[in-house]
Amino acid sequence: MATAILDFGIKEALKQLGVSEHNKGTSTGLNWFSSKETIASYSPVDGELIGKVEMTTLADYENVIQTATEAFKEWKIKPAPLRGEIVRQFGEELRKQKEALGKLVSYEMGKSYQEGLGEVQEMIDICDFAVGLSRQLHGLTMHSERPGHRMYEQYHPMGIVGIISAFNFPVAVWAWNTALAWICGDVCVWKPSEKTPLCGIACQNIIAKVLKDNNLPEGISCLINGDYKVGEMMTTDKRIPLISATGSTRMGKIVGATVGQRLGKSLLELGGNNAIIVTPDADIKMTVIGAVFGAVGTAGQRCTSTRRLIIHESIYDKVKNAVVAAYGQLRIGNPLDENNHVGPLIDTDAVKGYQNALQKVVEEGGNIVVEGGVLSGEGYESGCYVKPAIAEANNSFEIVQHETFAPVLYLLKYNGDVENAIEVQNGVTQGLSSAIMTNNLREAERFLSHAGSDCGIANVNIGTSGAEIGGAFGGEKETGGGRESGSDAWKVYMRRQTNTINYTTELPLAQGIKFDL
Repeated sequence: MATAILDFGIKEALKQLGVSEHNKGTSTGLNWFSSKETIASYSPVDGELIGKVEMTTLADYENVIQTATEAFKEWKIKPAPLRGEIVRQFGEELRKQKEALGKLVSYEMGKSYQEGLGEVQEMIDICDFAVGLSRQLHGLTMHSERPGHRMYEQYHPMGIVGIISAFNFPVAVWAWNTALAWICGDVCVWKPSEKTPLCGIACQNIIAKVLKDNNLPEGISCLINGDYKVGEMMTTDKRIPLISATGSTRMGKIVGATVGQRLGKSLLELGGNNAIIVTPDADIKMTVIGAVFGAVGTAGQRCTSTRRLIIHESIYDKVKNAVVAAYGQLRIGNPLDENNHVGPLIDTDAVKGYQNALQKVVEEGGNIVVEGGVLSGEGYESGCYVKPAIAEANNSFEIVQHETFAPVLYLLKYNGDVENAIEVQNGVTQGLSSAIMTNNLREAERFLSHAGSDCGIANVNIGTSGAEIGGAFGGEKETGGGRESGSDAWKVYMRRQTNTINYTTELPLAQGIKFDL
C-alpha cells in the first residue's frame, strides 16, 4: 500500500470500518450479495488502488427491493420517536467512527482531512436534528364549513426512498436524506457514486450494526453499487415513489424526466454557478476569506463553490490584488496533511475539464491573473493535483456560464448600483448559492428582496460555500428545485393526506349541495 496509507493511518481506518481490498457491493443491511463485475476505487491522493467493490446485478437489485419492501411494512408502524431512537444510536456510532470515516472520505475523495471530519460532523448533526424532529412530525387542523365536522392534514410514510449521491460529498448527502427518511418511516436504497464506493460500504457497515443490535429488519437501509445502469434500475422502478439525486444538471435532467414519466417524485440537487457580489461598502478582509475558501475548498468541487466574484469597479483592483496575494499562500498537497489547503481533483477526467476551462476562457477573451497548471513530481504522482487559477472574464462567456468542477475563479467587474451586480449574479442558468459582501443595510436587503438573488441560498457577509443543517438546502432553475436537510424538508419524504371527520348523525354536503334520497 502507498506511503500515504501508512503515514496517515488509512490502513487502520479501513480495518476499523470493515472495508477490505475486495468488498461485496450490494447489501440489505446484514445480508451482502455477490457478483463478478467490480468497481476499482483509486485514491486521487496518490493513485493507489484502495479496494474493489462488486457491482449490483439485476438479481441482486430485486433481492434488495423485496427486502426493503418487507422491511417497510414493519418500520412504518413503529412510533416516530422509536425511529428517532435508532437514528440517535446511528449518530452515536458515527461519533465513535468520526476519525476513521473522515480519513476514508479524505483519502478516497481527495478533500482535506479537516473537511472529511466536517462532513462526518454533518452526518452527526443531521442525526441530532432528525431525533428532535421525530417528536415533532406534525400536520394542520382546519375548520370545516359543515357543522359537526372536523378537518385536518397528516403525513404518512412514503415507502422506499432511492438515493443517488455524488462523489464530492460521499457520505453527508446520503445522511441528509436517509436520517430524515428513516424518521418519516421510510426505508432507503442508496447508490453511492462509483467514484467513491468504499465510503458507501463503510456507512452501510455502521448502520447495519445498529439495526442488528436493535433486532430490526435489515432492509431499512440498503446499498447498491454500479454505474448509471444501476441507477436506472431505481429511476425506472415504480416501486420507488421518491428518487433523491445529487449530481450534475445533465444527470438531473435525465433522472427527472425518467421518474416523471412514471409519475414518481424527484428531489434534485444539481449544479451551481455561485457568485459573491463585492460592493464598495464591503469588508475586504472578510471578502478575501469567503472568496478564497469558497473557490479552493474541496479543490473547487462543491456544488456551492464560488465560481464568480462580481466586484464594483471602484474597488476592483484592490479586491483583485488581495485575492491574488492570498492565492500565493495556498499549499497544495496530500489532503491528509493538515498543513495543506488544497488536495487533488477526483480523477484525471476532472483535470481535463479544468484545463479545458482555462483554455476556453482565454479563447473567449479572458485574462489569466493566477496561472493554473497540473502539478507533477514527488507527492503529485496521481496526476490529479492542479493549481487554483483566477481569470478576469465576462459573464457572457460560454465557459463562465458553465459549471467547471475545479478551482477556477472568474473575476467580473460591475459599475453603477447593486441592481447591476444582481443582474449579473442572476444571469446564469443555475441558481444554488449566492452572497453579497457589504456593510450597507440597503444593499443587503435589496439583495435578499423579491427583486434580489434568484438562488435557493442567499447570504450576507459570508461566502457561498457551506451550509448549516438547520436550514433547507437546495436551489432553483437548473439546480433542480429540491430541498434537503433542515427546516420542513422532511415533508418531501412523506405523502400528504387531508382528513374530514363527521361526528353528527347527518350527512350535509359541501358548498350546500342538496342530494335528497
